[in-house]
Amino acid sequence: MNVPDFMGQLAVFDQLTDLIDSVSTVAICAHTSPDGDAIGSGLALAEVIRRHWPEKSVTNLLADPDPVPRTYQFLPGADAFVHVADYVGDPDLFVCVDLSAPKRLADAEAVMRRAHHVAVMDHHPSGEPFWEVGVVRPGAAAAGVIVTEYAMHLGCGITPEMAQCLLCAIVTDTGRFQYQNADGESFECASALVEAGASPAEVALRVYQSDRLSYLHLAAAVMSRITTFAHGRIAYSYATSADLDKYDVPLGECDGLIDLVRCVEGSEVALFLKEVPGGKVRGNLRSKCEKDVSAIARQMGGGGHVAAAGFTVEGDVDQALQAVLPMLVGLFPDELGAAR
Repeated sequence: MNVPDFMGQLAVFDQLTDLIDSVSTVAICAHTSPDGDAIGSGLALAEVIRRHWPEKSVTNLLADPDPVPRTYQFLPGADAFVHVADYVGDPDLFVCVDLSAPKRLADAEAVMRRAHHVAVMDHHPSGEPFWEVGVVRPGAAAAGVIVTEYAMHLGCGITPEMAQCLLCAIVTDTGRFQYQNADGESFECASALVEAGASPAEVALRVYQSDRLSYLHLAAAVMSRITTFAHGRIAYSYATSADLDKYDVPLGECDGLIDLVRCVEGSEVALFLKEVPGGKVRGNLRSKCEKDVSAIARQMGGGGHVAAAGFTVEGDVDQALQAVLPMLVGLFPDELGAAR
């Protein structure tokens, strides 16, 4: 843990507490296409606020018209999310969780703009601040780590329901504690959450051991297409909109496909592309070494961490690959970049 970074977080926790003290209505929203960290951290933060400030009105918003991804519907409170299109209020406080770039709020950005105050709880590198209070700490493994520490800071007690949401957040964003961001702090938080009533077995069962047969068929197609470049140091695969229709797999269930590509022996950087509605392609990047994939994601209009990043571009899979592959090959100037 970066101690100066963490001490600064504690000071901002106090600012956030003062801000929540001063408002009556709170809306909490994560990024578009929410993952386990976004869903779990948002649900837990809402419960933290309700427990410490029972008089506050708190709403969890979904930035997209899609439902909560099936994988995360087991989390306590997941059925209480409100689609942003159905939310007509002007919240006193809008809290962005697991993002610090307003464009990733999609339609929810309009709600944020009409809120009286804005706060952020995030672990991604941030750009120009747009918030009044921001707990933005890229050194944290997940937003769930920050929310866990905020609950402890308040002393409100972590319920089993909060703990389950937060453990899911940390487990998924560390890749089951296999990614480079799985540090001592994340393990300490996970230990505290298990002590508070979280079930690692249930998280593992629901998130990683309950795939529909149709998803496994899609995964088989994705694996069959894996190609390597730069003498095996870059691994790539894709899924088209036709694939998603054929196998009847919604976008919200595709998060784990990048990990199939990441598993290629000898690869150092992984790329997975999937076509999404509106003539666009969403890209996921992972680094297994010191190479910074977030810089490439930013060049493609996205962002993220050094080892895990993403982007969305106009066009189809072939066009996206033509744009991003030369950048990835450029990470390995000593290689020829030929497919193997």
